[in-house]
Amino acid sequence: MVSFPWTPEDLQQMKAMGVDPVEASRQLELFRTPPPFADLVRPATVGDGICRLTPAQKKKALANYRKAALRGRFSKFVPASGAASRMFHLLMKFVQRNPFSEEDLKREILEGREESRQFLEFMDSLSHFAFFDELGGALSKHDLDLETLRREGRFLEILRVLLMPEGLNYSQKPKGLIQFHGYPQENRTPMEEHLVEGVQYVQDRSKRCRIHFTVSEEHAEACRGHFLTVRKKYEKKYGVKFELDFSVQGPGTNTLAADKDNQPFRDGEGRLVFRPAGHGALLENLNRLKGDLVYVKNIDNVTLEHRLETAVLWKKILGGYLAGIQESVFKALRKLCAKRTTIKTTARLKRFAVRELGMDPGADFDSLSATAKIRRLQGLFNRPLRVCGVVPATGEPGGGPYWLKDSGGKISLQIVEKAQMDLGKPGQSKIFEGATHFNPVDLVCGLRDWRGRPFRLKKYRDPGAVFISSKSMGGRELKALELPGLWNGAMAHWITLFVEVPLETFNPVKTVFDLLKPAHQSKGKVPARK
Repeated sequence: MVSFPWTPEDLQQMKAMGVDPVEASRQLELFRTPPPFADLVRPATVGDGICRLTPAQKKKALANYRKAALRGRFSKFVPASGAASRMFHLLMKFVQRNPFSEEDLKREILEGREESRQFLEFMDSLSHFAFFDELGGALSKHDLDLETLRREGRFLEILRVLLMPEGLNYSQKPKGLIQFHGYPQENRTPMEEHLVEGVQYVQDRSKRCRIHFTVSEEHAEACRGHFLTVRKKYEKKYGVKFELDFSVQGPGTNTLAADKDNQPFRDGEGRLVFRPAGHGALLENLNRLKGDLVYVKNIDNVTLEHRLETAVLWKKILGGYLAGIQESVFKALRKLCAKRTTIKTTARLKRFAVRELGMDPGADFDSLSATAKIRRLQGLFNRPLRVCGVVPATGEPGGGPYWLKDSGGKISLQIVEKAQMDLGKPGQSKIFEGATHFNPVDLVCGLRDWRGRPFRLKKYRDPGAVFISSKSMGGRELKALELPGLWNGAMAHWITLFVEVPLETFNPVKTVFDLLKPAHQSKGKVPARK
């Protein structure tokens, strides 16, 4: 790869950001020569890449979980850097509209305008949102009454106080600080619900509970302040001690933007434009954590406390299942590193890699020398391990579990996003449509090797598994580059196992309307607009 001829000003800018010029040149080359689409072999299904645990396996996993938990091996990693802008996207459309009345909306509903129907549903259901009281209080500071505004159809005034900087500014707040759930004595944010959930499965023998949130730099202070406000309440209620850390997605992980001619995109002052690189950049945050067994779960995938039983049970099962598989892998590595490894042992460990771990030792394995076979197996086993909970597919957008062939012809289990697929290619669309399960981002990861040393996680990613999308800046089109997704390309060369979990463990909040679903409602059934 030839390095791009960066100017002295470019190099100075990159140095200040912590960006490697060689990496920036590599990114620019990816715009010019995009990586190939994923080569799907077949969907992972129950019995072929997805494990449906038996009662005996669940019992064993729970026993393994208890041992590991008491030793303090578990912690929790919560990607929480996203703002709530997408959550309130539909409502922001109405903020930006010309003045409108309730009569306008009703007419549009009769014309088939779904967005207008959803908007009025939101207004009808305001009292069912946990932020209802907070919104009423914010409006009163402007000498406005929420019920009067709603009755008179003065919806724009409500929206401005809810979404804009002059009020609660919910459209720009981090999703972790939005009031999601209402309880008789309090309301809770997703950050609080993750604390409550974490108490159930990551506390150790001394009642320590380790949780790590990744937050955006602009919201880091607010998130820390929120934790300090609620910490004592939850520590007292559950008898635990939180060890809570925050990290930010540093500017050094931002990726270069390109113009339509695949040249570096520059702003009005001639400076290079770098953009946040998506959740794949969080691999560095996870790497710095140097954890042992780490649960990964998105900030918006929470539910009410009284509905946690199933989710917590399966968190324990997944954690214990990983601990058991990891011990088998470590045992295999100890045998492979012993002075004498028999042919019989090598053959047995090859079967273990293929049948239990879904790994491909290579078509040439049987023709290798005894020493080369041992080295090949050591390379297969000595890598990070993840167990991914997957749920039956229900039409949710996002990735799923597939068998994938890499450029070298090796087949492995991967989570693949739709954007990585070439659905116009014969056969690929059929494989995509044959998927039976969905990735809810419910992972537990083993981040240390058999000697207890943290893996260098960047070593096990696929740097070419990027996403290129079209964006705009100042009225000009640009190309944006997202790094390999945290649970996609960033973990491409991990040992990956899929376990079926119940759909009720997956309760994401992608739009504000998701908060009206039973998993997030403590106020009874939400009335539907007729």
